[in-house]
Amino acid sequence: MSAGTLCGMDDRLQNRIGPHPLPDPEYAGELSLGRLQELFERCGDFTIRRVEPGLAGEKTLAVCWLDGLVSGEAVAETVLRPLTAPERAAGQDAASWLRQALQGGVYACSVQLRKSLDELVRDLTHGCCALVFDSLGLALSFETRSTQTRAVSEPTLEKSLKGAKDSFVEELRPNTALVRRRLATPRLKLVEGRVGRKSATRLALLYLEGAAEAKTVEAVARRLDALDLDALLATGALEEALSDSPRSPFPQLIHTERPDRFAMHLSDGRIGLLVDGLPLGLVLPVSFAEFMKVTGDRSTNFLVSSTLSVLRYLAFFLGLFLPALYVATAMYHQEMLPTRLLLSIIEAKQNVPFSTALEVLGMMISFTLLQEAGLRLPDPIGDTVSIIGALIVGQAAVEAKLVSPIAIIVVATAGICCYTLPSQDLAAAVRLSSFAALLSAVAAGFFGLGVFSCLLLWHLAGIDSFDRSYTAPLSESRPGALARVLFRRPFSALIFRDALLRTTDRRRRT
Repeated sequence: MSAGTLCGMDDRLQNRIGPHPLPDPEYAGELSLGRLQELFERCGDFTIRRVEPGLAGEKTLAVCWLDGLVSGEAVAETVLRPLTAPERAAGQDAASWLRQALQGGVYACSVQLRKSLDELVRDLTHGCCALVFDSLGLALSFETRSTQTRAVSEPTLEKSLKGAKDSFVEELRPNTALVRRRLATPRLKLVEGRVGRKSATRLALLYLEGAAEAKTVEAVARRLDALDLDALLATGALEEALSDSPRSPFPQLIHTERPDRFAMHLSDGRIGLLVDGLPLGLVLPVSFAEFMKVTGDRSTNFLVSSTLSVLRYLAFFLGLFLPALYVATAMYHQEMLPTRLLLSIIEAKQNVPFSTALEVLGMMISFTLLQEAGLRLPDPIGDTVSIIGALIVGQAAVEAKLVSPIAIIVVATAGICCYTLPSQDLAAAVRLSSFAALLSAVAAGFFGLGVFSCLLLWHLAGIDSFDRSYTAPLSESRPGALARVLFRRPFSALIFRDALLRTTDRRRRT
C-alpha cells in the first residue's frame, strides 16, 4: 500500500466528485498515448476509440478502456455521447476541451485528472474509462465500472434465522453500501487504500468515530501501509500482517459474510476491513470470547442465548479433550470408570487388534480426511462421500473388528462438538489442538493432559490483539468475568460498551 494512503489523516477521504483545479494550458504532463499503447501491448481487451469533439472534423481525442471491466452503456451515454454532441462548439483547442470536460461537459458522476501514467493505468485496471489529451500529456478518467457482478444473496456459511438475509459480495462498493444502510451516520468513517504492487487491490477500513479508539485505528492503518506484497488475492497475508501472533493456530480476526454482524461489531467499537474481491468482512481487535458468539444471540431471549452459550463452551471442551480423556482413562486410569462401563469397554475391545491410542488416533485422522473430502468435492459427490464414510465404512470397520464402537462414538461426538462452534477457524484450531492433547494423554495419562492444558493456557494468555488480551475478560481482575463470558445480559443492562475496547464514547444508551 502506498505511503500515506491510510495513515495520512488529512488525506483519508478523497472527494471523487468535487471540483478539480483547472490545469495551466501550457502545462505538459508525462502521459502519452503511445506509451499507454506500449504498456497494454498484446492485451486483447484494451480498446481505443478516437472521437471528433462536436463532430467538427478538426481534432480527435482518444477514449480508451479495458473491455469487460467497464459498462458499454455507461461509456456510450456518459462519455461518447456528450463529447460528440453536434451542438458543442467547434474549433477549440485541447486545453479548452479539457476544461469543458472537467466542468461538466461529460456526464459521468466521477472524474479524475491524471498527470502520471501509473495513476491512469490504475484507473483503467479498476474499471474506468480514460479520455487522453496526448498534446497536453494529461488524461481524464471517468467512473464507468461494469455492474455485471454477483447479486446480493443469502449468507451460505452463517445462517440467519431472525436476522437479515443479505450477505457481502465480491465488489467493494456494494459492500460498503450494505454497511451504510445499517449505520446511517456520518460518524461511520471509511478510509480507502490499495494493497499489492501488481494487483492494486482496493481496501476499505471502516470504524465508528467516537466508538473506536483512535490509537487502534492508527495502528491498523500503519500495519496496512507497511504491507508489502505483489498481490492481495486472499486473506492469508492480510491476517498475518494484522495479527500480533501470526504463528498461532487460533484465529485473531473475525470473518463474517453478514453485513448486520459486521455493523454490530463496528457499533461496539471495533474496526472493520473490506477487501475488493472477497465476499467477507474482517473485524478486529478481538478476544477468544468473541469467537464463541453468534449473531442470533442478539435476536433471541437472553435466557435462551445464555443457555446456548453454555452449551457452546461445553462443546468446545468436549471437542478438545474428549478423545484424550478417553485414551488417558482407558490406558492409565481404569479405576475411574464405573464397573459396568469398564466391562462394556473391555468386551468391545476383546477382538480389536489395535491399542486404544492407535485406534482413536486412526479414527480422528479418518474423520478429518472425510471432512476434507466432503468440503473439497462438489456438493452432490461430497454429500455422498460423507454418508458412505460415516455409515458404510464405519459400520464395516466395527463388524470387521478393526475398531471398537466406543472409539467411533467418542471421535464422532468430538467432531460434532467442533461443528457447533460458530467460527470455522476456531474449530480448525480445536481439531489441531485435540491431536496434541491426544498425544499428551498417550504419553503420560492425566498428568500429560494437565501439562498440555497448562501450555495451552499459557499460549492463549500470551496472545494480544492490538494491546488487548486474547483471554479477556477472564484474565481481568474485575468480578463477574466468567458470568459475562458465559451469559448474555438483557439489553436493559447493556448500558456501556466493553471496557476492553477502550472506546471514547462508552455509552450505548442514555
